Amino acid sequence: MAREKLERAAVDGALQELDGWTLDVGGKSISRKFDFRNFSEAFGFMTRAALAAEKLGHHPDWSNVYKTVNVTLSTHDAGGLTELDFDLARRMDGFAEA
Repeated sequence: MAREKLERAAVDGALQELDGWTLDVGGKSISRKFDFRNFSEAFGFMTRAALAAEKLGHHPDWSNVYKTVNVTLSTHDAGGLTELDFDLARRMDGFAEA
């Protein structure tokens, strides 16, 4: 998958297709807070997301406290958002719903 930085219009369009993700003030990353019923569910989500990230070669900035996982996605070597970020966001959304 290409690591070309997306234009703002493409970012806005892709962001409209995602639920719960927000664009940072500088427009270089997207973030979402995932809340689960307990730590085990949060950890399971992180495990599935980690495997997907590894396959994509694209890794999130994230933190976990008990049942909450905060995620920020950006393609650092592109200097902003790429299709990789939105692909991983869609996958994470799917894992959260599972």
